[in-house]
Amino acid sequence: MQREDLPIADSTFAPLRNAAFRSIWTSIQVANLGWLVQTVAISWLMATISASDLMVALVQASTTLPAFILSIVAGAVADNFSRRSVMIAGLSLIALASIVLSLSVGFGFVGPWLILGLGFLAGSGFALNEPAWHASVGDILDKRDIPAAVTLISVGYNMTRSIGAALSGAILAFLGPLAAFGFAAVTNLAPLGSVLQNKWHVRPSPLPRERIATAIHDGMRFTALSSDIRAAIIRATLFGLGAISILALLPLVARDRLAGGPILYGILFTGFGTGACIAGLINQVLRKVVPQEWLMALASIACALCCLSLAFTSNPIIDTLALVFGGAGWVITWTGFDVWVQLASPRWVVGRTVSIYYACHSGGIAAGSWIWGTVAQSYSLASSLELAACALFLVGALGFVLPVLLGAVGDQQGSEFPAPRLALDLKPRSGPIAARTVYLIGEESLETFLRHMRARRFAMSRAGARDWTLQQDLRIPAQWAETYSTPTWMDFMRLNHRLSPADQQISELLSALHEGDRPPQTDLAIERATDAQPVERARFASMR
Repeated sequence: MQREDLPIADSTFAPLRNAAFRSIWTSIQVANLGWLVQTVAISWLMATISASDLMVALVQASTTLPAFILSIVAGAVADNFSRRSVMIAGLSLIALASIVLSLSVGFGFVGPWLILGLGFLAGSGFALNEPAWHASVGDILDKRDIPAAVTLISVGYNMTRSIGAALSGAILAFLGPLAAFGFAAVTNLAPLGSVLQNKWHVRPSPLPRERIATAIHDGMRFTALSSDIRAAIIRATLFGLGAISILALLPLVARDRLAGGPILYGILFTGFGTGACIAGLINQVLRKVVPQEWLMALASIACALCCLSLAFTSNPIIDTLALVFGGAGWVITWTGFDVWVQLASPRWVVGRTVSIYYACHSGGIAAGSWIWGTVAQSYSLASSLELAACALFLVGALGFVLPVLLGAVGDQQGSEFPAPRLALDLKPRSGPIAARTVYLIGEESLETFLRHMRARRFAMSRAGARDWTLQQDLRIPAQWAETYSTPTWMDFMRLNHRLSPADQQISELLSALHEGDRPPQTDLAIERATDAQPVERARFASMR
């Protein structure tokens, strides 16, 4: 699907017409404000109690590393259990970490490793909440509102970023760290209360839950076979690795290069948030008038130029203006990646694809925080920012080598699939199951048939088919057989429920090429061990 065919809502604010989304989104902005106040306070507190540049940079890594470790499991949980319940669990961890941090500061029991440890606990809450929340957007809203919703999430976060940065600087300067952490602890309760009050309809699955290990395997296989999602994840990971240098090293820029205090740090942070907010508000317009790949390349270049400005200038005004462009590039890039992954993922796997995406780009952010902090400590702050800028220029160019084409936007729901009538009494875990479909294809239709079969192979493999093959009969060359297997009968049922309407259309196109008297028949069989059953293989009902 080309860029102009992507669903675009009437306006950026269209999703706010939905009461549940509006309530949760608003409460998250309140929490974001407190979280940003806390983030700025933690970074500045670490800069004042630790002389290590690496420890300051690791503040960012401590909250993003859990997403790298836990997100894939969290995505599998979100696809198999109530996403609302998963959100409640994650938000509870975030609130707990905030409350403990404020109490620790209040009682004077605070140190660098405690800060990093509580940051890791809060990051674990985010690792649970984020995949479930982003996957729930497609449950709460219509498909056409998803890009606007993703943009609103980024706009809201960066709008509060600009306010929170200035507010945190003022709170730190006039009221002290305890007030900042207490404010964060209270605001982090808002989204928890909102999710507890709101419920939304989720289409129930007719099938039982998957085992977590199987769900993770299926999600990783789908992601690995989806070229658009794979390209978006690779690029997001590399962008996160380079662009996090701006935020990870900003306390050092304010303290060392500009010789400022928390107020100046808050002003610089406000510049970044202001640019992000402006870019988010006009993002829908930009998506309509600028090709997406060009927009993403320009956004990476803006972040690279921001790094260079911070490296070469010591003027607070110039640096603040540079951070406006850096913030704009940051939100445009992340919004683009988020939308791509959401639209390329069907509902049955969206929690897992989003979680894998978050795990990889959070790993990039965590690695980047460590890399740029190490370079700054071992060489110089300017050298670290210059190298990060070079990396971002390369990321901008990567889009033209590894584009996200979105050849087909993922269908949000799977297909209805009636269970075939069986001659055997199978249990859900019976198997392995083998399927074989025979086609008669004329010479003049062969090229078209093979083209459709290539698409069929990817569709079936992504949905869960194992050992997929296409065989040509040696005695009857016009006869072709598609074969595949699944580990169990339930896996076979789950595979067919996952096939999207577009996948079903491929089957119809293949059937139209079939030259037999009857439509193509799918023969099903269950494998039997020779020492356990009197027959090697028992066949049962065919299905069309």
